[in-house]
Amino acid sequence: MSEHNPADTAASPNPAGRSQGSFSPTPASVSAAPRLNPAQQQVMDELGSTDRPTFRDDLRDHLRFELEESIGQAVSDALADTEQTLFLSKHKLGMLHGCEARFVAEEQAEFAWSVPSARGTVAHKAIELFVTRRGNPSPIELTEDAMARLEADNRSISEFIQQLDEAERADLVGKVNNFVSTFIETFPPLNRKWVPVAESRVRADLCSDKVVLQGAIDLSLGRARGNEAGKVLIDLKTGKPHSSHIEDLRFYALLETMKLGTPPRLLVNYYLEAGQPRTEKVTEDLLWSTAMRVVDAIHKLLDLTAGTREPTITASGVCRFCPILDDCETGLAHLQDSSTAFTLDNSD
Repeated sequence: MSEHNPADTAASPNPAGRSQGSFSPTPASVSAAPRLNPAQQQVMDELGSTDRPTFRDDLRDHLRFELEESIGQAVSDALADTEQTLFLSKHKLGMLHGCEARFVAEEQAEFAWSVPSARGTVAHKAIELFVTRRGNPSPIELTEDAMARLEADNRSISEFIQQLDEAERADLVGKVNNFVSTFIETFPPLNRKWVPVAESRVRADLCSDKVVLQGAIDLSLGRARGNEAGKVLIDLKTGKPHSSHIEDLRFYALLETMKLGTPPRLLVNYYLEAGQPRTEKVTEDLLWSTAMRVVDAIHKLLDLTAGTREPTITASGVCRFCPILDDCETGLAHLQDSSTAFTLDNSD
């Protein structure tokens, strides 16, 4: 893709045949635009492909049918004569396919905010404001505004922010400001013709609304044209890459398909600390495998909720964050082995 400033594209006439949901440059914008920096150009190159796959009309209907067929009887048996609704988010989905013992422990524990857990929420809010705000606000202005809005919100993070002392608040603002600055410096300026949408909520109601799959997409660009995929789903990450991150986006792709009928064309994990996108194209096989992963998770959730079997234990690097680590021999042994291996590998 040629170097250009996407923000200039909005001032250029729309060429014949070019969708308003596209985010490819026009010749006029290319010749007049200032250079993007290499990080911004990489994002343009990877996200601005003209490849637009076409999907069949009835894909959404088939996905819904197979999901409900695979979980319907189990859900009916477990939730009969109750008003209970089963909610499944990307976090729960990932936990259920990880260590079930940790999932059960976290479900029973009361969540407590901390500066590390809050920084992602505040950073996402600040970037959401950046997407929709007129003018050219600075990263620190966006961060402070995000803090103020969340502090006034009627959510659990509101009380946490209100109770921060000055040092803790400054620490949180500083970390978030760094993430927002990185996003603005490394991501191309957002053109409104790309149809940017921040914090877009998606959900799928299954089995007579007894099961709800839900999520919020950090940032989407583009849109479908009939059966032709055009939307790009972007998850903004404030930590280092993990294998679960692409599974989160696949779950969102499934929800987007069930909502719209046409899948997104591309999934992007954008790592703010590194300024690097990691992408994956959406295929029908990807959507079907994700649907089956959801089915497996729902059966696990029903079993664990009913107590019909003991939760399995799966050790990994996240054991160090587990609320029951002190009583888990498997997790303690895994972390000890990992620490020993690291020491040996770096002994020279």
